[in-house]
Amino acid sequence: MRPEPPRRILVVDDDPTVTEVVTGYLTNAGFLVDTAADGRAALDCAARGRPDLVVLDLMLPGTDGIDVCRTLRQGSPAPAVIMLTARGDEEDRVLGLEVGADDYVTKPFSPRELVLRVASVLRRRTDAAVGPGAGALLRAADLVVDPAARRVVRGQEELALTTREFDLLVYFMRNPGRALGREQLLQEVWGWDFGDLSTVTVHARRLRTKIEQDPASPRLIQTVWGVGYRFDPSEEKG
Repeated sequence: MRPEPPRRILVVDDDPTVTEVVTGYLTNAGFLVDTAADGRAALDCAARGRPDLVVLDLMLPGTDGIDVCRTLRQGSPAPAVIMLTARGDEEDRVLGLEVGADDYVTKPFSPRELVLRVASVLRRRTDAAVGPGAGALLRAADLVVDPAARRVVRGQEELALTTREFDLLVYFMRNPGRALGREQLLQEVWGWDFGDLSTVTVHARRLRTKIEQDPASPRLIQTVWGVGYRFDPSEEKG
């Protein structure tokens, strides 16, 4: 069996010190690393290099991280995105998640933690494709999910989901009818033992806008007050 080629990471930050430190840690962890110092350069580099994951600073000169993330999400295949945000800027973090970031890390951060987050996002993308039961199609209501190909079709339309949205949907569909707490989802889907539970809330809301007939009155992803969510495809048939 041929070894898997190293994953390619694009680091986008206008602070050369941050870029140098993050690049060093990622390179030592076995990743191939490209860098960019502004939004336009990031998009050009992503188009040429087709990275597996982008570490993206929110505050960039010119085209900011939000717009870069939006544009990256329109690509096919779209890379995973980890957003770097300033500590305390909760609105910016939520906005980053809403435009398609898969994860975020607040500054100042530990480079080792960032490497672990990068590895976690990429590992879960791979696990969904090759793990137990990965080849079996998942069906619920008018949704058909192919975990191996990471494709979601609703009726006749293929949906564009982020890495975390896809992983969350697969977890829901593999656990129908169960009340799933936000802490449990954060651990099982994100691989975090602790973290900001609003991350789960934002992704569930985004997922509803893509798979529900009426996101304002969701029938597939139901809120279980005080707990989290329940995926109930039987409700969509009613």
